Amino acid sequence: MSSRKLLLVLLAVVAVGAVAAGIAVAGKGNGNNKTFEYTVGLWGDLPYNDVQAQTGVPNLIADMNNSDISFSIHDGDLKAGSGTAGSTTPTTCSDALYQQSLKYLNSLQAPAFFTPGDNDWTDCDRPANGSFNSLERLQHERDVMFSTDRSFGQQTMQTEVQSAPLCVGTTNTTAGSTAGPYFPTPCVENRRWSFHKVTFATVNVQGTCNNICSSGGNAPDAGGDPTEYAARNAADIAWLQQTFDEAKADGSAGVMIVWQADPGWDLTDGTRAPLRNPNTLAETDGQPDGYQSILSKLRTLTIDFKKPVVLVHGDSHYFRIDKPFLDSQGRRLENFTRVETFGDHQENNDNDVHWVKALIDPQSRDVFAFQEQIVPANRTAVPAP
Repeated sequence: MSSRKLLLVLLAVVAVGAVAAGIAVAGKGNGNNKTFEYTVGLWGDLPYNDVQAQTGVPNLIADMNNSDISFSIHDGDLKAGSGTAGSTTPTTCSDALYQQSLKYLNSLQAPAFFTPGDNDWTDCDRPANGSFNSLERLQHERDVMFSTDRSFGQQTMQTEVQSAPLCVGTTNTTAGSTAGPYFPTPCVENRRWSFHKVTFATVNVQGTCNNICSSGGNAPDAGGDPTEYAARNAADIAWLQQTFDEAKADGSAGVMIVWQADPGWDLTDGTRAPLRNPNTLAETDGQPDGYQSILSKLRTLTIDFKKPVVLVHGDSHYFRIDKPFLDSQGRRLENFTRVETFGDHQENNDNDVHWVKALIDPQSRDVFAFQEQIVPANRTAVPAP
């Protein structure tokens, strides 16, 4: 072969290689390479007792600090549903509880986020929790933990805050009371931020029927607080709509929503959440349903968005990653993933004090992948080798 012909062949090979490489790079978003650009720590329903508060959670935080996460999100419940008599650490809804929680969140090196849980306020009217006015405790939590637009953590991140006075608050400190007098207040616990082409939002959606049924407390709270629920639920639905609108406008590759409640999704596993008609999303037991309207909104928005959507929650303390959401025709929403974080299981000798790592690649087809993080120092049944 002449040198001229050899040169032409070599040039052709180089050109083909360059085109192939270009296709591979340009088409990454259509593939599903198992790589990730950054990671996020997910946890909640902790601590529930002295052992977890003094040992388990510090171990968990140290593990997250060692893991080079971009930020973390706690999905609610800073304590157990009822206080523990004689505990060393705060287990009732006293002011000390929220100060302890601030200390935990601010000991995380990366930015840290939090959304309230029912044990932090709706259940605070229980005698074992101090017989507080539940709504007053939520207002206190807003004042103490959501007074700025910054995240928690040693490094902080700015967030969008739901600032319109769409929720209701009270300064009524009557023991066990939840009812007003009410005043309009911003739902400042609802936060939103964008990070590397993914939109994140926290939404105040609670266990205990989302505060429209009894928390097991005193008589004034026997039926929950429908006035508080109605205002917050409308605000939450508006926040979801704005979140997806913003994600679409920004060209986000995916959306992650974080709230506390396990609302139930279908007709299985009634031991952990209400049974629900998966097509209509209506609860099947005839009890007050604090979730149907917001689930319906989330379903509509997820279908319209088309790209990957993740809902992270706690509440029923059962680690799982699945796809329980169906459309009105009973077809699975392929772009939706539910992640339930680890949570307290004292009956198992204080284990399950662990967290979940979200591995995120906005260029990947599915955007999100998840990996459980078993904290070595918190293993109980099988100690770390």
